Amino acid sequence: MRADQIPLSRGAFARMAALGLDVPAVLDHAGLPRALMSEARPTVTTAQFFAFWHAVEAVCQDPSLGLRLGDGTRSEVYDMVTAAALHSGTLGGALDKLARYKRLTCPEDVVVELGRDEAAVSMRWMLAEGHTPRLLVDAMFASNFALAERGTGRALHLRRIELTRRPADGTLLHAHFRCELRFNAPQDRIIYARADLDLPFVTQDDGHLAGLLPVLEGSLREQTAATPLRDKVWNVLSRGMRGGHLRMAQVAEALHLSPRTLQRRLGEVGTSYQQVLDQVRHQLARRLLDATDLDVGEIAFLLGFEELNSFNRAFRQWEGATPARWRTTIAG
Repeated sequence: MRADQIPLSRGAFARMAALGLDVPAVLDHAGLPRALMSEARPTVTTAQFFAFWHAVEAVCQDPSLGLRLGDGTRSEVYDMVTAAALHSGTLGGALDKLARYKRLTCPEDVVVELGRDEAAVSMRWMLAEGHTPRLLVDAMFASNFALAERGTGRALHLRRIELTRRPADGTLLHAHFRCELRFNAPQDRIIYARADLDLPFVTQDDGHLAGLLPVLEGSLREQTAATPLRDKVWNVLSRGMRGGHLRMAQVAEALHLSPRTLQRRLGEVGTSYQQVLDQVRHQLARRLLDATDLDVGEIAFLLGFEELNSFNRAFRQWEGATPARWRTTIAG
């Protein structure tokens, strides 16, 4: 099973305090021990990490905090994966390394989607329930953008930022990212111009990179071998849930298996492709209904349901209510 451990650092707590955040009050609000601030290598679970960031939102009155924390990537490197990205030859190479290795440092999945003119980067917490805290999304995107600008040594012009939240803080976000904002999106994504992927990195260091990559590749092989098949299927389905679900044959191909082998091996661990698909749809449906103003029909499409009635029936089985009624209940 994947380790549900997210590393924190005393340096991160110090940076938060320097930006005006009352870290002890945040820890108290999140139900976490203040001793985390003095541990040499503190770690928390995904649920605790989200609780911490929800507490930041509750305690902090500064909506720019996430952006300012993430912007620290312009001057610091915190782990081997970030170092490998920063020492790459191009922006595209850096994003590829983040996508390949990020889950080695924590249960976060980075996906790069290439279009004709665009490159979209999304980050997903693989063991999370509920939607990602708003300030954490801001910090992740600000960090990614800061790394890209630090590496290229120039101001980049993003295509847009897509956010799975209702419209909020638009002026602040636009001033930071200098691009179009789209709210009520199906995924949180930062969109680069594809041509920018070829921009060289002024921070390129082939010697340092040559020392890092064998270590990262070895760790990746160990992690991949230890990851349960059900989790691998979940990850492939989650990445592709953007209107029309992936067929089992496509998922099997992504995992280098035949459909028959995939179904057999899932059966051996007590589940099936359809069960995993339903679980992914259920989780994403709850997130989109809670965090966005997307109408129920749009959500049904994003989850790959061919008819709205099919989505309504499935959701009623999951939650005992229709999507519309469930959304009204949680809005309260």
